[in-house]
Amino acid sequence: MPFDRHSTALEVARAHDLSGRLTIVTGAGSGLGIETARALADAGAQLILGVRNAEAGRGVADAIAGETGQPVETLELNLADPRSVRTFAADVNARHEAVHLLVANAGVSKTPEAHLENGLDVRFATNHLGHFLLANLLLDRLSAQGARIVMLSSAAHKGKRIDFSDLQWRARERNDLAAYGESKTANILFAMEATRQWSGRGIFANAVLPGSVLTGLQRYHGEELKRQIGFILPDGKPNPVMKTVEQGAATTLWACCAAELEGRGGLVLEDCALAIPTGPDTHPWNGYDPTVMVPADAEELWRVSERLVA
Repeated sequence: MPFDRHSTALEVARAHDLSGRLTIVTGAGSGLGIETARALADAGAQLILGVRNAEAGRGVADAIAGETGQPVETLELNLADPRSVRTFAADVNARHEAVHLLVANAGVSKTPEAHLENGLDVRFATNHLGHFLLANLLLDRLSAQGARIVMLSSAAHKGKRIDFSDLQWRARERNDLAAYGESKTANILFAMEATRQWSGRGIFANAVLPGSVLTGLQRYHGEELKRQIGFILPDGKPNPVMKTVEQGAATTLWACCAAELEGRGGLVLEDCALAIPTGPDTHPWNGYDPTVMVPADAEELWRVSERLVA
């Protein structure tokens, strides 16, 4: 069955069977994470939701379990805190022999703070480094029976090749949206390098461009910035190019389920298909920027990330 940009996560889920597949979804307490988790459970997946707010996460888990009859558990996970990531991974490793799907959905964009107490840019730490550490800590479970890793990137990666001379945005003037864009490039580079390093162990990672969706990710944007970006039209109505949450989660489901992606990684996916490179005819919010997909950058980011999490 063909899917496209108008497809919903549930439509994709109901064309596939994920029974018996242990699936971790980060950031599953709101927005795209909730819809992703709901659709995965509808497809039969056994879910572990990694959430910062345990109480809100339990409410989501109970609702999804009630709707689908699938087992759903929550574990507290703050990706910006390495101790929290290590505790989460230790719990999963102790109780499960294999993890089949890891959906790196959690993310932050514009925030009140620019840096964490340890000096890391909050977007780099949360969107990339926390997921990097989590995947490495779960490596034995991911390789036990083979796994897919799905990285949630964004159109914000365009033109945002990582500046390794100022990875944590200390020398440059603060620019939350540009820092966010670089962290989304990091998600793509992780998918490339994880596939290169781990494909021999049956692990393949791909990056997803979900499309522009209004969720809690823009909680600190403000109405004026949303208008400047184009999320909201001058009359206050949402831009018709925007996707619904249900549509925004569809490509993530496709990345988890699609048979044509078996044994394939290091790709950028969009609208339930391979993304196309940007060109003069693509909308600014669509397509991927091939100029940021530099294998040497992916290798360097991996080395730097290993040092930081050590």
